[in-house]
Amino acid sequence: MKQLKVIPDIADVLLHSGNMRLLDSIVDYDAEFTIATYTPVLGAWYADQEGNMPAWIGIELMAQAISAHAGLLKYGSTTLPKHGALLGTRSYQAFKPVFVVNQALMIHVTLVYRDISGLGAYDCRIYYQQTLADDSAPNLLAKATLKVFEPDNFQQFLQDHAS
Repeated sequence: MKQLKVIPDIADVLLHSGNMRLLDSIVDYDAEFTIATYTPVLGAWYADQEGNMPAWIGIELMAQAISAHAGLLKYGSTTLPKHGALLGTRSYQAFKPVFVVNQALMIHVTLVYRDISGLGAYDCRIYYQQTLADDSAPNLLAKATLKVFEPDNFQQFLQDHAS
């Protein structure tokens, strides 16, 4: 008999909180990918005059989905989620200038590379929730490859790399 996958509450796997948490829930995940959702809301700190989210915030949506993926991989163990750093992005492409208010987004992150030091890379895509198809789908809103680092000691990492 197949076991059902437990999908925890987003607050249990993502360290962001309050209005800085830009993910609503986890839809699916495994060792190689995570799919999360977010719906831009009217009156949010990022909202333009029409209530839309600027597309450049897509990088943060992707980074938070990666952080959630790291937290999901540790979920249920004695290892707690750790702080990480976004090192950079490669070829962030937004195909719309904004993400429309009240229109649900799907953020799909796929692990490309991870080493024992905590360095990793993910291919990321943002779609409107109706589709999770290939890159030719009309609902593909943004894509990028993000490079991330999850050091063993985040505070030491910050001190070592302070300008």
